[in-house]
Amino acid sequence: MSLDWITPAERLSALPPYVFARLDELKARAREQGLDLIDLGMGNPDGATPQPVVDAAAEAMRNSSNHGYPPFEGTANFRRAIANWYQRRYAVQLDADSEALPLIGSKEGLTHLALAYVNPGDLVLVPSPAYPAHFRGPLIAGGKIHNLILKPEQDWLIDLTAIPDEVAKQAKILYFNYPSNPTTATAPREFFEEIVAFARRHEILLVHDLCYAELAFDGYQPTSLLEIPGAKEISVEFHTLSKTYNMAGWRVGFVVGNSKIIQGLRTLKTNMDYGIFAAVQAAAQTALELPDSYVQQVQERYRQRRDFLIQGLAELGWEIPKSKATMYLWVQCPPGVNSTDFALDTLQKTGVVVTPGNAFGVAGEGYVRISLIAECDRLGEALRRLKQAGICYQPDSLAS
Repeated sequence: MSLDWITPAERLSALPPYVFARLDELKARAREQGLDLIDLGMGNPDGATPQPVVDAAAEAMRNSSNHGYPPFEGTANFRRAIANWYQRRYAVQLDADSEALPLIGSKEGLTHLALAYVNPGDLVLVPSPAYPAHFRGPLIAGGKIHNLILKPEQDWLIDLTAIPDEVAKQAKILYFNYPSNPTTATAPREFFEEIVAFARRHEILLVHDLCYAELAFDGYQPTSLLEIPGAKEISVEFHTLSKTYNMAGWRVGFVVGNSKIIQGLRTLKTNMDYGIFAAVQAAAQTALELPDSYVQQVQERYRQRRDFLIQGLAELGWEIPKSKATMYLWVQCPPGVNSTDFALDTLQKTGVVVTPGNAFGVAGEGYVRISLIAECDRLGEALRRLKQAGICYQPDSLAS
């Protein structure tokens, strides 16, 4: 019996190929061949979740009152911890009951927000390159994407003046992300003030992804969108515990901001899921309450890796400016080589996994993203393999 009549929804055909899935296939094949992979592809932090967080989860799991469905809006304790964290970090006051909503990771929340607010045909402004959920969520919802092309000569900042008036008038939502994944770019406070003024003028909902809020170096302090006067009226901001607290597999994050916008997302989620296991929320609360000394240790670990890898890549011809934040390096491909070919060739020749820039949108072509998710000894081994294979930033290297 033919099953040709079983066809997926058209919304799936609108999605570009997911490069990470292709990389996973190649990684699995390489492991089958016995290749020692150094996986610097995904933003999957190495190391254990902090012990106090694990202990809090274990204690909560022993409490049978946590074994049932959690509240749709999240536990009161976790929501209060979110509000307290924002007050401590950014002097932003939040109503824990209406302006904070726990999520099953920020990726889930970003995508569900699109389903809650994007109608088929709605125009959504998304930078390129960008974290894939920023454009895939609106595409799944049937929205039309208008790419805001980011350029290195503009420090990868959105050029608001380049957005045509007719586009701005049609736009319903603008997704953005500073500190940025994948470019590592940071935005000054003045940029946030400008984007709030732009969005208010054109009645555009702002969605800011602040997932790398605490992975900042050399004294730099990222800006929260909600610090800007008038921003909360038209925006929401997403955060995750995956990166800073090594909790990627726990699947926990949150969104804060305008209560009306959050209520719309909550309404959708009550029809999609039952929320986060209460024990995980207890663990997340503990993470947000860890002392600043823990965060400083995390920052120092990534700073050391950043400096080590930038110096090593410089010896291979790359000149990479020191990023102020995130857990990545954004690295230009050798001349004449596209990002997919470079990433796949590097994997096959060296066992070192990097992410092709086109996974992050059309303007990511010509770059790869390298995650700082290994200790310096493994990063040193990766550099040794690149050198041995002749992979360097030279016109007569891999490009030939």
